[in-house]
Amino acid sequence: MKEIEYSNAYTTSSYLRTIFIPSIMDSLFEKVSSLHYLLEDNGNQFINNTYSGSYFEIFHQLQTLKAEPSSIVSNLQLNTLEQLWASWYIYINNDILGTGLLFFLTHEIMYFGRCLPWFIIDQIPYFNRWKIQPTKIPTNKEQWECFKSVLKSHLLVEALPIWLFHPLCAKLNISITVPFPSFSIMLMQLGIFFFFEDMWHYWFHRLFHFGWFYKNIHKIHHKYAAPFGFAAEYAHPAEVMALGIGTVGFPILYAYLATKHDIPSLHLFTLTCWIVLRLFQAVDSHSGYDFPWSLNKILPFWAGAEHHDDHHHYFIGNYASSFRWFDYCLNTESGTLFKQRREINMKAKAERKLQ
Repeated sequence: MKEIEYSNAYTTSSYLRTIFIPSIMDSLFEKVSSLHYLLEDNGNQFINNTYSGSYFEIFHQLQTLKAEPSSIVSNLQLNTLEQLWASWYIYINNDILGTGLLFFLTHEIMYFGRCLPWFIIDQIPYFNRWKIQPTKIPTNKEQWECFKSVLKSHLLVEALPIWLFHPLCAKLNISITVPFPSFSIMLMQLGIFFFFEDMWHYWFHRLFHFGWFYKNIHKIHHKYAAPFGFAAEYAHPAEVMALGIGTVGFPILYAYLATKHDIPSLHLFTLTCWIVLRLFQAVDSHSGYDFPWSLNKILPFWAGAEHHDDHHHYFIGNYASSFRWFDYCLNTESGTLFKQRREINMKAKAERKLQ
């Protein structure tokens, strides 16, 4: 019996070592791009499916081809952004690596790039007049420690799911090809993602303020009572993953439904735009500044920094991420004014019961 168990274990181990793992590695490092066809009609020579040109040489080739009426690029009427996108995948020459690297670099550059202006503003006293909590300017040491912690989280918690995202894209028919969908389709999809992410964020954020969840998970994020840009993703790994589902999960669900129903399919470029917009929203809401030209002054239902800063200041209420309507409708708005309003409503409700 022991010999049979040993044999089965050896067979399984041998299969993993000799077939399964090598097949994954082969697909991961396979030199092939699904967008090579854009260059093939220009007489380019592909050796082992590899085009040796640099990224900008490939981009120049696509620009040249657009001027040739008989070329695929010309027939597709690719704009500059679509040519840049296609050049990336042709240059990387592996769709799995191309998507993984694209998402990882986009996340890091856009997140920390968006944090940088707020870090600079914190160094300039002139802007204190628009600081929501003007007596609580974060020190450079605080920002540096927060930066290191967030970067560590990105590398240890978020990197692997990002790098393994392309196989899921292929399974759900999330396209990487060109041209991109129409602007109206992208706008519709982005609106759906914003709404459902806000709903998800509201309920899970509210859950994280209950007893055990706050003490063991969410309390880390509330280390800073006066938030700043870098603190947007300063959180427990469990919170990062739970709230991240709202950001990535609904686009995945939408893509799945698109395979089953007659609705526009999802393009990876739309998903990339969504990630960028969501990062900007998260960083800006933690900036600690409320300017006269801030988006919440133009769109009254937009949450903005003023909405989320009150949450950090009072440690309760204002649970939504992007919009104000969930907190308004569910009576969880934060701040002294809304606290007084709730007390008045509760008093009126109690008086009605006595009548």
